This record gives sequence, structure tokens and C-alpha cells, in this order.
Amino acid sequence: MTALGKTTTEGYRSGFACFIGRPNVGKSTLMNALVGTKVAITSSRPQTTRRAIRGIVHRPDAQLIVVDTPGLHKPRTLLGERLDSLVRSTLTEVDVIGFCVPADQTVGPGDRFIARELANVGRTPVVAIVTKTDLVPPERVAEQLTAVSTLGEFADIVPCSARDGFQVGLVGDLLIRHLPEGMPLYPEGDLTDEPEQLLVAELIREAALEGVRDELPHSIAVVVDDMAPREDREDLIDVYAHLFVERPSQKAIVIGTKGARLRDVGTRARKQIEALLGTKVFLDLRIKVAKDWQRDPKQLRRLGFYD
Repeated sequence: MTALGKTTTEGYRSGFACFIGRPNVGKSTLMNALVGTKVAITSSRPQTTRRAIRGIVHRPDAQLIVVDTPGLHKPRTLLGERLDSLVRSTLTEVDVIGFCVPADQTVGPGDRFIARELANVGRTPVVAIVTKTDLVPPERVAEQLTAVSTLGEFADIVPCSARDGFQVGLVGDLLIRHLPEGMPLYPEGDLTDEPEQLLVAELIREAALEGVRDELPHSIAVVVDDMAPREDREDLIDVYAHLFVERPSQKAIVIGTKGARLRDVGTRARKQIEALLGTKVFLDLRIKVAKDWQRDPKQLRRLGFYD
């Protein structure tokens, strides 16, 4: 028996993998597909992921903890610098790295930059993953596999689609192959180690990202101030949260005409939160302006982005 009360078979493997790639290449969607449920928010907006979110994949012969990292890019703000540092530190702490390159975009300078970075991570194996194969014909997938193979030395190269499930299981197999033998690190049934309040904040941010202007997504942050069951209702959880933007003009965009857009954000976020918590939710969502918070060390700490 292990410390977690699970009997392991001979050859059982457990350990950590991380996904790395340019912003918006499908890392979070792939992690969710591997885990089998939503543990990381997704959006068509680049640089949606701002934290190293862990998703836990349970198999009879292995436990794979996938760390979804922010997209690696040239930082333009203090927040960007901290996210870049987070990615680099994660690379040194995992057993295997999944390098994601989308099938529907030409291999470019950003991919080559990341490939050079990965060449310097020592002996950690790298699995190259061509994502979003559902968006292109098979011949384009073949071309992309060839292009990716020229970026470096990889332990494996595999195409997949998290949207339709194509070879998602194979991606898991290839990552697990590089894990060390060992006992489970998390109890059976755990799908993430993220606190519920953080997951709720991320779901609110995901709802707020939909349909906003290109310059706004990076300026949105969400903090859950309080979350608890209502005293006289066992079937209802009250959630009080603040959505932060950097300028008054951005606040007006999020609120929308006569508050229509903010109501829509609240409705969509509440449905996702109820699905996560398995109970009815009352969501009180308010907006504040935190001027230039992405560049202010004090405000970054207040919003949960530490050194």
C-alpha cells in the first residue's frame, strides 16, 4: 500500500509533465482533454493562462500531473516578466516537456525561439505535439510534422486534436513513458490541486474575455473576495468577486450599454461555477479600476501575482 492508500502494480509511474508553446496553441485545451474535465480556462485570446495550473490524469498504471504554463513570449510588462519567469522555472522541475505547435499555423520565430530554449534544459525529454489537427487537412498535418522535426531533437513527435479527441490518449502514453517509477502523488479522484476560489476567479475571467476588444484581455484580473454557503440555504453558495481593469474606458467596455455586457458575463460565469461546485450559486460581481496594475509590483502582489 502507498501513503495514499492505493496499491501500486509493478512498473507504476508517476510524475510531472508541462506543456510549453507560443500563446494560444491549445495547451490548456489539451490538458483539459487529458484530465477529462475542465481544470484550466480556455479562450481564443492569446495569453489566457497566467498561472501554472496542474491537472491530474489517473490511469491504472500511472498518475500524470500536467502543468499548463502561460505562453512563452517576449514580455512587455512586469506581469509578462513574471509569467516568463514562471515558465522557465517550471521547465526545470518536471520529468517531461510537451512542446506544442499548432497545425494551422506556419512554424515561425516564436517556435524556433522556444525550441532553442528547450535545447538548454538538460536531459529532460521533450515530446513535440502538433495540436489542432482538426483545423487542417491530413496533408497539412504531415507538412507540419516535417517542419517541427527540424526544430530540434525530440523524444517523440505526435499529432493530436484536443477538440475531437484524436490521439489525445497517445499523447498521454508518450508523456507517461518518460515518468519515473513511483507511487501516486495525489489521491484517486483529485483532478487538480488548485483552490476552488482560484478556479472560480478563472471562470469569471474566462467569461469576461469573450467578445472584448483585442487590447482589453491582458488588462483583466479577477479576485474572489469571499465564497461561502449562505447561512439559511444549504443549497446556495454566495460568491463575491471583483473584476479589475486598468482604465475607466475599459471599465465602460466591460459594463456595456446599461450594464448588459456585465450581466452577460455574470450569467455565463455563474453557470460554469455551478457546474464546478455542483450547487446553485449567487454571484456578486463588481468592477474596479486598478491603474496600470500589470506594471505595478504592489498591485501585482495584491492580485496574487508574486515575485
